[in-house]
Amino acid sequence: MTDTVVDASIAGLAAEVARLREQVEGAQRLAQRAEDRGQVENLFNRYMYLHNAFQDEQIIPLWVKEGTEGIRARYTNAGQYTTWESVTRYHRDRPSPVGKLILHATTTPVIEVAGDGQTAKGVWLMAGTESGLTDPTVAEAFPDMYSPEEVLGKKVWAHWVWCKYAIDFLKQDGEWKFWKFRCYELARAPFEENWVSFGQKNQGAFDLDLMYFGDDGKPVFMPPADQPVPETNHPYSPETVQKLEPVPPVPHDHFTDTFA
Repeated sequence: MTDTVVDASIAGLAAEVARLREQVEGAQRLAQRAEDRGQVENLFNRYMYLHNAFQDEQIIPLWVKEGTEGIRARYTNAGQYTTWESVTRYHRDRPSPVGKLILHATTTPVIEVAGDGQTAKGVWLMAGTESGLTDPTVAEAFPDMYSPEEVLGKKVWAHWVWCKYAIDFLKQDGEWKFWKFRCYELARAPFEENWVSFGQKNQGAFDLDLMYFGDDGKPVFMPPADQPVPETNHPYSPETVQKLEPVPPVPHDHFTDTFA
């Protein structure tokens, strides 16, 4: 075998090794991205299981570290939260009243992990129920929210509820964490009423800073916000047209703030 043939064979083998190395590296990147996507989806699912069981204190460690730049949470038009302390305050001291049931079931995720593997974006739809018992004197302030009958001497609120979520995630120390969190309430309706007629009555609700109904159904309000919202969002109305918001994420290499 001549030196020319040997050199050609070595060059061919080197090219094949380079091609195989590139394929392996590509497969590793795809596998890592799939692993990251699964971890992101599990993180939000874990959030919902904890939230449904009123175990919100356990949600706090799922957020980015204290001092992380860019942390943000937004739930209503009353404002947004931009410090670790104000964001996590939402999850502190949440009561678990007797007779209260919330069941938020998320679905239809679109999740994109950035090409650099440092951030991820996801949107979800949520359909669920929210319900509980309220002291009749407290219920007098919100008559449209309650069912006509009483149970155990208390007024009943039993609602269908639909929301959308748009969330940015940040990988810290090899683990995915919540970084920017936005919830859009899309529609709700008491069990006895359809969401179209109730939607006409409920337009002002998203401007309030109501956080949840606590013990005896007493309203508990959001902590003071750090900033006003850049743009308001309103739930379904029979007088408006639906729009694509939030826009589902698309493949991208680096983070851009698309859910502000």
